[in-house]
Amino acid sequence: FCYKPLASTVLMINGFVKRIFRMPTFNDLYYTEIGNANLKPERTWQYDLGFTLRKDFEQTIFRNFNLKVDGYYNQVTDKIVAYPTGQQFRWTMINLGKVRIGGVELSAHTDARISNVSLALHLQYTFQKACDYTNPDDEFYGDQIPYTPRHSGSVGFNAGWRGFDFNYSFIYTGERYNEQENNLYNYEQPWYTHDLSLSKNVMWGKCRVKITGELNNVFNQAYEVIHNYPMPGRNFKIS
Repeated sequence: FCYKPLASTVLMINGFVKRIFRMPTFNDLYYTEIGNANLKPERTWQYDLGFTLRKDFEQTIFRNFNLKVDGYYNQVTDKIVAYPTGQQFRWTMINLGKVRIGGVELSAHTDARISNVSLALHLQYTFQKACDYTNPDDEFYGDQIPYTPRHSGSVGFNAGWRGFDFNYSFIYTGERYNEQENNLYNYEQPWYTHDLSLSKNVMWGKCRVKITGELNNVFNQAYEVIHNYPMPGRNFKIS
């Protein structure tokens, strides 16, 4: 459904219901030490409802604004996930019998221009509750599935000027659990990073060359995406 309340504004409402059947991949089944040949296919009912709002501006520094909001609910049978078996460097693929996933995704984007400087800002946030409801007798019945944060988001900023391109990104991942049971022992702290990059397009003879410098994890945060696997601190890259 699409509606235009004003010439410069577009409101779109979307929704769907899907029945999805997904076979395990070859790697899921047979990859050395990780694959599980007994995996069952994954079956899902997906429900989604959301809207997108677009607004164009004239005679201002802002060019446009986009807002998208989606609410969803999934009922998954035999969900295929990677799961740590307790030994270092040893993961395997398993089925989770019944998983219920509900959440909201929100994203916003705007473009602007000041003289010959182009600017862009992108925001994204996700709330997701993904819980295991396989067996009511399990201690982890109704708990969040491993390594799935309830809150996550990102911020991206870009500025361009005379062939220079500057980018800033912020990524946030909320608290998670590294096992099926959500307790203090299995708790994984939230983590976030700030990253910067600057690039320049130059002509070298008849060739167009792009030179890029990156500064990642600007504040040298110590964090782990996976339990006991520390990620790099502040690091540089030139390409």
